[in-house]
This record gives sequence, structure tokens and C-alpha cells, in this order.
Amino acid sequence: MTIPADVTDPRPVYTRATEQAAALIKTVRPEQLDGPTPCSEFDVRTLLSHIVGGTLRIAVVGEGGDGLSMRSFADGVADDGWAAAYDEVRVRVLKAWESDERMTTPVRVPWGETPGHAALSGYVMEIVTHTWDLAEALGHPRELDPELAAFALATARRLLPDSRPRDAETPFATRREAAEGADVYEQLAAWMGRTPLTRA
Repeated sequence: MTIPADVTDPRPVYTRATEQAAALIKTVRPEQLDGPTPCSEFDVRTLLSHIVGGTLRIAVVGEGGDGLSMRSFADGVADDGWAAAYDEVRVRVLKAWESDERMTTPVRVPWGETPGHAALSGYVMEIVTHTWDLAEALGHPRELDPELAAFALATARRLLPDSRPRDAETPFATRREAAEGADVYEQLAAWMGRTPLTRA
């Protein structure tokens, strides 16, 4: 089987999204690790742990394993080891999802059983959103790719209801209204319930 003709293959988009995340993670300085992020429960260190651990879980799902039973946080990563840790899991996840068969095989993800292409599209949404979270926490040291945000926003609008409670099934806050003139990343952040950090 092949990906339906009306569906964008998410693999090239996911690859670009992980490259963008990896480049941003490389800019993190040790003194920034305790800083706040738009995810109120995460500081920068915890967000990095979630990005690395969650990516490993996605890799296991792509390899045909039960990633849902795994922790979504990384353990034992030194403060200067986040870039290397992400690069390691990023290589693994790209390999796990490279086959055409994986794109059409059903996999289990937190929102249910779905074809691989739909699951990976959801994970594009996740890594692009968390990349914005990290960029916001770091003061936006690098320009982010708007095409990735557009793909993630379209996916979010398909997967996440316009209004939803924050709970175990939907771990995103209720959608906010984006400010007038918001760029595509700000629109994505608002749909995911994020509030930009306020800086003096």
C-alpha cells in the first residue's frame, strides 16, 4: 500500500523539523537550563528531557514496539549532553520511520490507532510546537521555518478540537485566540494553548 494521494508524506517534513530542533538545542547555554518555558510545568532542562524522551518513544513506536508504556522523559543526561542525546534519538527515529510500509501500517499512539503517516504527522506537530517553546524560552536565537509551523498548525486543527479540556487524553491547554497579525508560529502556539513568555 502507498500513502493516499491527497496526504502529504510527513517524513521529509519530520526530518526538517528534527534538524531545526537539533540546531536550536545546540544553542542552549548551561545558565539557561533553569529558565521558564511557555509550558508552565517545564523549565528548559525539563523541556529538553521531554523532547529527547518523547523522541525515543516515537522511535520505538516506529520500530513496531510499544512506545506508549515508556516514559516520555530522558534520564541521566548531563547538562552539557542534551544536543548529543537528541542527535542520537533523532537518527534512530528517522531510521524507524523511513520505510513506505511503516507509513501505511497502523500504529498505536496516545490518541488511538492510526496509520503511520497520520501518527508521524502528529509528531511533526509535537516537535515543531516544542521547538517554538524552546525558542521562546531562549529568546529566539534562530529564525524558525514557517513552512514547518504551517504543516504543524494544519495537523493541530485536524487532530485537536477547537475547544478542549486539558487532561491525560489531550495534554494541551485550551486554545487561545491568536493576536491580530500573529505569524504562523504564534498561531500554532495559540492553537496549542501556549502563552508567550513576558520579558521585562
